[in-house]
Amino acid sequence: MKIVIVIVLIGVLGALASAGFFMLRKSSDDDGQRDKRMARALAVRVGLSVALFVFILAAWKMGWITPTGLPTGR
Repeated sequence: MKIVIVIVLIGVLGALASAGFFMLRKSSDDDGQRDKRMARALAVRVGLSVALFVFILAAWKMGWITPTGLPTGR
């Protein structure tokens, strides 16, 4: 379970880095491709984030993961 969450978080960071790369890249003969690639990378990031949130909620509902909370002392 933890591995899936870590892999998706790495994917989110990769998509964010990719969008940043396309945003900062300079090209004179671009004709709007840079903006499309950046928008697609950001859309992938949002999609992965929403999918991760839904996956965590479903895993909690099915009992695959349980909240432990923070210890408050004795």
